[in-house]
Amino acid sequence: MTSITELRDTLISLQPPPDDGSGRAVFDRLDELRVLRNVVEHQIAVHIALLEASGAPARAGSTTRSWLIEMGMPPAVAHRGVRIAGGLGSVPKVAGCAAEGYLAAECVDAVVRGIAFIDKQTPAPLSDDDRSGFESELLAQAFSGATPAEIDGSARTIAMRVADTDPNAVTAADDASLNNLHTRVTEEGRVAIAADVTAVIGEKFLSMIDERSCPRPEPDGADDRRDVGQRRADGLELLLDQAAIGAAMTTAGAPRTQLLVTIPADGVDPARLPWVGAVSGSTARRLSCDGGVAEIVLDAEGVPLQMGTTKRLFPHHLRQAIIVRDVCCVKCGAPAAHTQVHDLVAWVDGGPTDLDNGCLLCQRCHTQVHHHGWKVVMGPDRHPWLIPPADIDPKRLPRPAYNRRTMRLDDVLA
Repeated sequence: MTSITELRDTLISLQPPPDDGSGRAVFDRLDELRVLRNVVEHQIAVHIALLEASGAPARAGSTTRSWLIEMGMPPAVAHRGVRIAGGLGSVPKVAGCAAEGYLAAECVDAVVRGIAFIDKQTPAPLSDDDRSGFESELLAQAFSGATPAEIDGSARTIAMRVADTDPNAVTAADDASLNNLHTRVTEEGRVAIAADVTAVIGEKFLSMIDERSCPRPEPDGADDRRDVGQRRADGLELLLDQAAIGAAMTTAGAPRTQLLVTIPADGVDPARLPWVGAVSGSTARRLSCDGGVAEIVLDAEGVPLQMGTTKRLFPHHLRQAIIVRDVCCVKCGAPAAHTQVHDLVAWVDGGPTDLDNGCLLCQRCHTQVHHHGWKVVMGPDRHPWLIPPADIDPKRLPRPAYNRRTMRLDDVLA
């Protein structure tokens, strides 16, 4: 059997193929080398899995990734290799194709990450049949020529599609309880910011930062000398300044970010946002409650069939009237300037844009109404009443809005 050293020596001494001027021989050689690279990358992943299973790095007080870096692998390649090695067992069809050289490591990694993402986002553990079906779907994407980024997008679409089969489920992308933002003052007196937020918050941030971080020519006409990170930091400062001005000038609640939502006409695939991709049905419904929302309905070929006009569902005068009635968030009492107007009957379900179909909810309480079983109804007194989920109140008795907590429903009926 030929040793790896002999294979290496053969490749080192490899001579260019004879060329007739068409370039065909060189093309064929490149294709052979591509397949060989895929096979070698797969074998590296298999051997990384064996090294991890041996426990040797842990016994030495290190990690497999650190050993690979010390061996000479670039950190990103080492990290990817460990990730593929850990996921190969869950994608046997992909592993088989990779072993024969049909898939590049980047595509294998995309499918492994995609299956892990679907598993994390779905409310219940995936069955073997479901996992196999999703693996086949992503594998077909890879063989169709899709890029790793496109495979990631397909995995997200699958995850949102599965999540929407359970209307009470909250995917990680929509779970506001997982949100966190950390700030740290560095030794140099700077501030380091790290955040992990829902898809909707991320979409708002990316959309607004992108709009404010475009390159601008220098005064002498030269190209913008700032890199992308510097432009985004400047955009963040501009965004904060504009928010401060907007908050000081408005009395009708916090300003909203315009979002573009594309909705497939057949209703099979989920709605999508430009930056973060597919979103769950519950998220799409919540977005329609407030803010500037532009909806584009697409046919099966991705061609717009219908484009709704951007509209603020509750105009200024109605927001003011709702603030006069509700005073604050009807659930927790947050100031009106920190609230959004919630549709009691969703706009997409035919809910009217009037005083009796809106109430004030802060962002956190808005999420609880859409995702955690709370419900708001309009009482006979034309004030909002909250109905808690059964795990909080098995009888689900209506509770008055925050500014009317001394009221009882039987007082109103009397």
